[in-house]
Amino acid sequence: MHPLDPIDLFQGRPAPALLPTEHLKDAAIKALSDKTIFGPGLGYGPDEGYAPLRQNIATWLSDFYQTSQPHNADRICITGGASQNLATILQVFTDPLQTQMIWMVEPCYHLVFRTFEDAGFSGRMRGIPEDEEGMDSNALEKALELFVEQNASDCNVFKTRLQAIKPPKHWRKIYRHIIYCVPSFSNPSGTTMTVSRRESLIRVARKFDALIICDDVYDFLSWNRDGTSSSSTPLPRLLDIDHTLDGGPLNDFGNVVSNGTFSKLIGPGCRVGWAEGTEKFAYGLSQAGQTISGGAPSQLMSTFVNELLESKILQEHCANVLVPQGRQRCLIMISAMKKYLTPLGVTFSSGSARTAVSGGYCIWIRLPGSLKAMDVCQKATEEQKLTLGCGDVFEVPGDKPSRKDLHHRLRLCFMWEDGEKIVEGVERLAFVISEMLSN
Repeated sequence: MHPLDPIDLFQGRPAPALLPTEHLKDAAIKALSDKTIFGPGLGYGPDEGYAPLRQNIATWLSDFYQTSQPHNADRICITGGASQNLATILQVFTDPLQTQMIWMVEPCYHLVFRTFEDAGFSGRMRGIPEDEEGMDSNALEKALELFVEQNASDCNVFKTRLQAIKPPKHWRKIYRHIIYCVPSFSNPSGTTMTVSRRESLIRVARKFDALIICDDVYDFLSWNRDGTSSSSTPLPRLLDIDHTLDGGPLNDFGNVVSNGTFSKLIGPGCRVGWAEGTEKFAYGLSQAGQTISGGAPSQLMSTFVNELLESKILQEHCANVLVPQGRQRCLIMISAMKKYLTPLGVTFSSGSARTAVSGGYCIWIRLPGSLKAMDVCQKATEEQKLTLGCGDVFEVPGDKPSRKDLHHRLRLCFMWEDGEKIVEGVERLAFVISEMLSN
């Protein structure tokens, strides 16, 4: 009997075969052959990032989201990717003595927890459940109201609010609360927040002086719910809604920042992303100490990415490679799950127009009966060389779970392995579940 080859359905990144490596090589050669490009590229760069890239991102976003008003480059700040930017946002716009709580959608992208802990918020993260429409804004509002009520008469909290670690700056605003979510194709659940829920969330944020940090990292990896490859007009980002809802933002900083990255499109090693907010927010973000000292994040790589955007090569790669491949691999996984997992009692969202998987990287499944995800993952790894996303890791640490079923959930990613291995991986998972159920 031949030994099993490892199969990884946990990896949340694109397979090397899907990446535009040849185009990136050509872009790098072109940029490094032109002194007007590599001169600025090899320098520190402006605080806000490489200007041509900011402009081309603004044009790209205007075309993609089809907003009524074109996007403004002054609202965009180049970053070192979504993770680096999250840390920078917390550096600039929060203060551990004034920012009171971090409210996170649950289940939540598991690798953000340490970033919040590093910023001084260990033990101050709270999970808010989501339903088919996304993060439950009513549950969030009630939790915030209860938090304010419980702490209104606390003298220590009152004194804390008068203190600050960070000095006041004209480009800085310290928010009382942070709300973190992935509005489109949320990781791990795959849920896409409805427009009405996005509007409600913004109103809650305005009411409680909260900043909504949106990881808008999967928006460009979507296809129509009818299964065709070409994507319909994407839902408006929370940022765009905040720009116009009820007359627009309450102040110059607004209540939403959009966190974007090229990691899912060009490759994680690219380490180029962008943040978009109000003009004042974008400028404030660019004034982080690490930027003032070290220069704009990923300055040289930004010139390569700019060549891909300006030539439309990246847009074509998304339309002709990433989206069709994502759709194909997703459908292969769904078909295999219906064949091998559904008869065992495994459930997942794939049927209705509202919950159909139509983008992103992953599918969120529920195990049958009382099977625990941790036990299934361990057995799958040891006996089948199959790596899975255990639902427990997506639970907000230090808080009572807002959902009681996370211990019975698995995240399966379909963008790393090819179609053949996806099917085999699902078969191996079915074998593990069948054995555990029979025992």
